[in-house]
Amino acid sequence: MATTTAPEDAPSAAKGAKGEAKRKQSNWRGGGGGGGGRGDGGQGQKRKRKEVFVYGNYRNYYGYRIDRNVDEDPRLKIFKREWFESKDCLDIGCNQGLVTIGLAAKFKCQSILGVDIDSGLIETANWNLRRMSRLDKVVVENTKAHKSSDSPSESCPEKVAPEISNGDISNGSHHDIFKVVSFRRENFVDSMCTSSEQYDTIVCLSVTKWIHLNWGDDGIITLFVKIWRLLRPVSICLYVSCALGGVFIMEPQPWTSYRRNRLVSEVAKENFNTILIHPDKFREILLDKIGFRSVEVVTDKLEGAVTGFDRPIEVYHKVMGTGSSS
Repeated sequence: MATTTAPEDAPSAAKGAKGEAKRKQSNWRGGGGGGGGRGDGGQGQKRKRKEVFVYGNYRNYYGYRIDRNVDEDPRLKIFKREWFESKDCLDIGCNQGLVTIGLAAKFKCQSILGVDIDSGLIETANWNLRRMSRLDKVVVENTKAHKSSDSPSESCPEKVAPEISNGDISNGSHHDIFKVVSFRRENFVDSMCTSSEQYDTIVCLSVTKWIHLNWGDDGIITLFVKIWRLLRPVSICLYVSCALGGVFIMEPQPWTSYRRNRLVSEVAKENFNTILIHPDKFREILLDKIGFRSVEVVTDKLEGAVTGFDRPIEVYHKVMGTGSSS
């Protein structure tokens, strides 16, 4: 996704420090067109260098994945309220935070944290949050004014940020979104700190490819294991053999998408050639190895998404049987 964050049983150190150095070196690439690295008498140095987003940490990512005629991210339209309402949530690879903020506004999360590897995107996400917080206050004030007046409010704040969610920010209950949403710069895969945080719902949208290309099979397994551990366990009912635990929502990119981005860095190229766990094996890994007990595909095609972004979204449920442990 336009962002990454990674898991905690971290991948091997060999690809860690060395690979990180390679990734940083390849984060900028000469923009001199398709010929390779000729000097061109010094003119090449004058050319503007092309930024390469080795983590998928694109700017304005939402602008080109969502149809202009759509009033909100189409993924929000297919999500169920029960996954988020009054829940503690985590958005891995939050990019500019628009989906994170949209989830909080539309579904009334108790809390939601967005994490991303790119500090610049986190800065933008916090800017978007401040903007939405101000907008929310304007909506509340206009609603109060409207109730005390026969004339409609002249301000239409919901038009300011249609990509977040039209109407939902101005509906009945106005919670302070600034208290609900937070953002943090974090490399989710390489982060070694043991966290006491736990969540009811974890979202990972269009992120798996970038973790896979940068950290290989070790990284993708680390991602899945860490998500499992961060999902809140459930208390078992005496009269029910098992109960639903946390929810993991994943939008994996297909292998063809990997192929298109395999040359984004030397590390990605190397990992692409050694990956054994292809995306079509993720479901088997999550169910048989990691411990999720059920999965549902909530859509095979996203209406309103630009071609190439209409990917299936899979929802995994953490189920605790009477003999299981978290």
